[in-house]
Amino acid sequence: MLRIGLTGGIGAGKSTVSKVLAELGAVIVDADLIAREVVEPGTPGLAALVERFGQEILTADGTLDRPALAARAFADDESRLALNSIVHPLVGARTAEMIESAPKDAILVQDIPLLVEGGMGAAFHLVAVVFVDAEERVQRLVGSRGMPESDARARIAAQADDDQRRAAADVWLDNSGAPGALEPEIRALWSDRLVPFESNLRTRTAVRVLPELAPPNPRWPAQADRLIARLGVVCGDRAVRIDHIGSTAVEGLPAKDVIDLQVTVANLDAADALADSLADAGFPRLEHITADDPKPAYQGGETDPALWGKRIHGGADPGRPVNVHLRVDGWPGQQFALVFRDWLRADADVRAEYREIKEAAAEKAAAHTDYRDAITAYVDAKTPWFDRAYHRAWEWAERTGWSA
Repeated sequence: MLRIGLTGGIGAGKSTVSKVLAELGAVIVDADLIAREVVEPGTPGLAALVERFGQEILTADGTLDRPALAARAFADDESRLALNSIVHPLVGARTAEMIESAPKDAILVQDIPLLVEGGMGAAFHLVAVVFVDAEERVQRLVGSRGMPESDARARIAAQADDDQRRAAADVWLDNSGAPGALEPEIRALWSDRLVPFESNLRTRTAVRVLPELAPPNPRWPAQADRLIARLGVVCGDRAVRIDHIGSTAVEGLPAKDVIDLQVTVANLDAADALADSLADAGFPRLEHITADDPKPAYQGGETDPALWGKRIHGGADPGRPVNVHLRVDGWPGQQFALVFRDWLRADADVRAEYREIKEAAAEKAAAHTDYRDAITAYVDAKTPWFDRAYHRAWEWAERTGWSA
């Protein structure tokens, strides 16, 4: 199922977003609500808390007195760890139960206040962050919740800042406007991205886009970082390294709005063993591509053509097209992807030259509406230049002492 991590600072309005998504059909798993559920009267969780912290943490009707618990549980590190050791496993178990019981075609949204602080983003297909400026959140907490201003500021200060949340966000939902103003954006997110993402994930369909050049986007590196983190979780020690490659990895260079990533593996068997796990994580395999074109193309490559073998996966997310190239450590395709990127980064004249080649290739591709015809025209237009660039890049590498 498609799993979305929803987070944001205290007072940002995550519950508002959750409510709209639930109305649209999402399955909501709210960490705060679960944390309350597992310590309701009669639960093993509440009994364990009373045993550890005493009867004083209960109100007259037997429910949990949260301020009283906080006074004891946060008095020292030992008490805080004791609280966490009781509550966290219960929350985790209940969360797992809810996820397991959700339909396999569900769009499951986990509302987790401390998702960024806990570094949990890579475990989700997407992370959505609800944003409101800190000062506005203080006013909301004081005005609507009756929280003392000093407490509101202390809680905000203890959480991740806006830069940290932005770095973690695949989706940024600005909830600074009037009540209800964000709803159209949430509905558009649902219909335009989440619903097709779930369908693509379930059917293992990769999103392919026509080779049209986009202006340089300063957000490409951060998007690549989040994708690399997800790939790292999936690949584990089967990945020798994972790199952002291609034009989107070169500052100031126009590119197709597709992030290219390279997973370096020990051999193609390791790449094949990752196929299902990558598909489940939102990166379905493109079965018809099993090798790079050897370089230089005019002589069939300078090495054994078999050494240009690879596997490639696309992305199921319509909001972030991606190519994930799985190449073998030390093979020419794997090495060239890295040296070519670094050569472009280092040489402004080469960047300008390549930009002209890409623009001309994009013009050739624009004559076609079918994806395969367009991408073939785009690649064919660049191939003669790449034949020369292959040697030039390696000459640069030797001259500068470049190392992967």
